[in-house]
Amino acid sequence: METLPETLRENVRLLGELLGDTVRDHEGDDLFQKIEDIRQLGKAIQQSEEEDSTPLVERLGELNDRDILPIVRAFNQFLNLANIADQEYSASAEAEPDDGLKSLLLELKDTYGQERLSEVIGDLNIQLVLTAHPTEVTRRTLIRKYDQIVHTLSDRQRGNLLTYEQDKHRGRLHRLVEEIWSTDEIRSERPTAVDEAKWGFAVIENSLWQAVPDFIRHLDRLCCRHLDHCLPVDLQPFSFYSWMGGDRDGNPNVTHRVTREVLLLGRWMAADLYLKDIQSLSNDLSMHEAGAELSARFPGSVTPYRDLLGELRQRLQATLEWTEARLEGRSPEWNDAVITERKDLLEPLLMCFESLREVGFPHIANGPVLDNIRRVQSFGINLVPLDIRQDGERHVKAMDELTQYLELGSYLEWSEEQRQEFLLEQLNNKRPLLPAHWPMSEETEEVLATCKVIAQEPRETLSHYVISMAQQPSDVMVVALLLRECGMTWNMPIVPLFETLDDLDRAPEVMGRLWQIPWYQEYTGARQTVMIGYSDSAKDAGKFAATWAQYKAQEKLVNIAEQQNVKLVLFHGRGGTVGRGGGPVEKAMASQPPGSVKGQIRVTEQGEMIRYKFGQSRVAFSSFSTYVSATLRATLMPHKGPSQEWRDLIERMAQSSLEAYRNVVRGHPKFVPYFRSLTPEQELNLLALGSRPAKRKATGGVDSLRAIPWVFAWMQVRLNLPSWLGTRQALEYALENAPSTLVDMLENWSFFSSFLDLLEMVVGKADLPICSYYEKELVPSELHGLGQQLRADLSALEVLINRIKHQDELLSEEPMLQRALRVRKPYMDPLSYLQVELLKRYRSGKEISPELEKALKVTMAGIAAGMRNTG
Repeated sequence: METLPETLRENVRLLGELLGDTVRDHEGDDLFQKIEDIRQLGKAIQQSEEEDSTPLVERLGELNDRDILPIVRAFNQFLNLANIADQEYSASAEAEPDDGLKSLLLELKDTYGQERLSEVIGDLNIQLVLTAHPTEVTRRTLIRKYDQIVHTLSDRQRGNLLTYEQDKHRGRLHRLVEEIWSTDEIRSERPTAVDEAKWGFAVIENSLWQAVPDFIRHLDRLCCRHLDHCLPVDLQPFSFYSWMGGDRDGNPNVTHRVTREVLLLGRWMAADLYLKDIQSLSNDLSMHEAGAELSARFPGSVTPYRDLLGELRQRLQATLEWTEARLEGRSPEWNDAVITERKDLLEPLLMCFESLREVGFPHIANGPVLDNIRRVQSFGINLVPLDIRQDGERHVKAMDELTQYLELGSYLEWSEEQRQEFLLEQLNNKRPLLPAHWPMSEETEEVLATCKVIAQEPRETLSHYVISMAQQPSDVMVVALLLRECGMTWNMPIVPLFETLDDLDRAPEVMGRLWQIPWYQEYTGARQTVMIGYSDSAKDAGKFAATWAQYKAQEKLVNIAEQQNVKLVLFHGRGGTVGRGGGPVEKAMASQPPGSVKGQIRVTEQGEMIRYKFGQSRVAFSSFSTYVSATLRATLMPHKGPSQEWRDLIERMAQSSLEAYRNVVRGHPKFVPYFRSLTPEQELNLLALGSRPAKRKATGGVDSLRAIPWVFAWMQVRLNLPSWLGTRQALEYALENAPSTLVDMLENWSFFSSFLDLLEMVVGKADLPICSYYEKELVPSELHGLGQQLRADLSALEVLINRIKHQDELLSEEPMLQRALRVRKPYMDPLSYLQVELLKRYRSGKEISPELEKALKVTMAGIAAGMRNTG
């Protein structure tokens, strides 16, 4: 068994020791000893062949009520601290001693030539869309303290530290652990949509603001040295967008007022950050020698750079004051100095850059001046341009109200052909359709108010309009008409989001029809973004069938776009978990259809994954490197597509998987009551998680439940059902009917091998004895048969995976992950057993103390931390 790397093991040991000291200091030796006894009993389960949990369960049953909360808090915090140590190690030089990006560039240069590689790098367009997370458990306050621990651990790794420096770092870690222990880990109030947006801005300020120019400088240095081709000044390989404050699909808390406030906050925050940087830059640029253009701008000046930057400072100050007044509800007079475009920031910085190079100061030009130019290129005037997302049904209802008021008939009852005919007539007609005043529902009023906000705010503060549950060309056209009627003067890109299995199957045909409409060709300029929904399609059809449907949809969309000369960007709505399309970036990119990347990709990064991948500058730097490497590989070295033989087999496998999945989730009469009694799905509402409700509608069963809490609930009981249900039947079909083809696919098709690797990981994270205990204690006996069926299904799947991969146990090729799961298990198991006890008490109808209710919430947070996913 491979052990954890020494540095990682030492950091985990140190943080655990400091947590133990803190618990002893604040809760006493007696409680500390109880925690240690429970931990040792948890370890004993792993070490015994029978994995008998009886001693641990009996010991937990002896706890008095007042001890339960501090005990679950201790296990929860250890799991969080272990995650922190793992995060710090992952981004450390020890984890990646050589520069993988450099090696890749040299490999690609040898294969494709310097000119072709430079061209692809120059065209890189990696769009990262930050979104809130409805089940992000960790409080922002604690996230900040965890970040400080990462920084301190990193500082400790530096060599040649003096004794007093070592003591200083240990003391700081101890203080931070003590602060964490003394801080409530569960929110008392649900964050608002504005709170979520502020957190997104904070990630940019604290991490990305430095990581972006640092990484581009690193990439530039590699290109200069190894490709003899430095990056252009205006290169923008990464751009950032946000749904926080713009995503109103199923979230009534995101109103047009919230969207306007978030847009203004972004502009204020950007101006504030730029102002600090420009002040620092002004202090640096004290020289008097200037190029011709700058000298002509300030003739006779001995500080021309400071004079130019002084003007920019004044404009930034004016922007701050104007946005602040609007945020306070005032209506300030317009000031022409207010920054409304990226070029307002770029022009003076580029003038400084060119002037410095012209007069022989290239090193100064390539320092903070260039860093600031690259920040402006990446973050614009409001840090993250906002996407607007709305359910397509809302637009249809709004148009139906309007057509009925105008006595034109019911838009809702029209056929698709009738809708398109009406919409095209209106879009080609300059006469306004909307009456000045007309009676409308609150929902329609909100839709139109949002469109008016979009029309009123600067173009560069906004990005795309995403339509959830898009099904027909008219779903796109109606948005264009509503925007125009509300005063829109530019063609905002409209993005249909195809989510269900049926919608994915129809997506290529729908887009093909839309791209043939002359009006739409002119509207888009032959550029189109299409979003693929991973979460809802997996919940609708099961992971295997959904993954194949997503692949086919992308493949066909790429082909149709090429036929119609449309420049297509695929927007991947991936979540953090495998059940929602998540997983390592490299595997995700390698499994894309050939030709679907072409140097550009758009992908969502959700709450907890933003923290794991971009929460620290150094971690973000590493994530950028991974994204660039994966995008270059997918562009220049796309994996081959499937042969017809592979297609035929995987089509039949997907059908087997779909039937098996839906027979359980939709067809089994006991599934919903089993799900509700086994998992803490109903109790999720106790957690003040995100601004977005867990359900699209207040009533309804599994179909109304959002994909994220659906995954969260199964993750809590350690069954991970959304990520694997139906795959056993698919693999069995292949082994029985085409075993040699299955082997061929595994060895030669990255799409399939990546899928199987991710499947192995989620099955490896499952824990059948724990799930069985939940069932025994929480589920009515008449439902146990379904649980036994599901666990037998998973056990059989584990055997199949090992058989197909010719291994004795899961994760044999991932010893680090295998070891990490075993290290976490003694801390997770007590949380699971205590969660069961607390759920029993909570569901009994008897009143439980606030401390025990809080303990239940902490168990949810701790299990999520141990699984490294909340949903």
